Amino acid sequence: MNPENKKEGMGKLKELAWDIRICMMATGLFKEPFSAVPMTTKKIDSNGDIWFLSREDSEHNRNIKVDNKTELLYSDPTKMEFLSVSGKSEIINEKNKLKELYDEEADSWLEGPDDPRLTAIKFTPEKAHYWDTQTNKYEALYHLGIATIAGEEKHSGEEGDLDLNH
Repeated sequence: MNPENKKEGMGKLKELAWDIRICMMATGLFKEPFSAVPMTTKKIDSNGDIWFLSREDSEHNRNIKVDNKTELLYSDPTKMEFLSVSGKSEIINEKNKLKELYDEEADSWLEGPDDPRLTAIKFTPEKAHYWDTQTNKYEALYHLGIATIAGEEKHSGEEGDLDLNH
């Protein structure tokens, strides 16, 4: 698949990001080493914005306040699905949004939806690239092996840039 329009591109982004759910969020891209932390996708809205919960005092919140450029790296090796997304993040403190996104999973590092340290991160994607075999790992390896033995081109799925232009 080589999506040619925003609707198809955004659909593929939503499908992979929601299916994988956990990503490494890289912030502080202006410094070495940059910061990368695991984050759980809480929501993908109709605009394609990806939402996360975070603590006000976290390193990624501090980095976003300095420079909002952010990279999300989704990876599910068991399904051989991978997604790299670059965009901009914004810290949101709106109580209704925080309550909407909050779940029991966040209880391990926050004290409920009214915790004063609770914030949301709204990530707006600008560019994305994906790899998706549409098969499981063993089937993909099998097809790669057969292609190698037969001297054929090794093709084990699809990959490409996603059109996210507005």
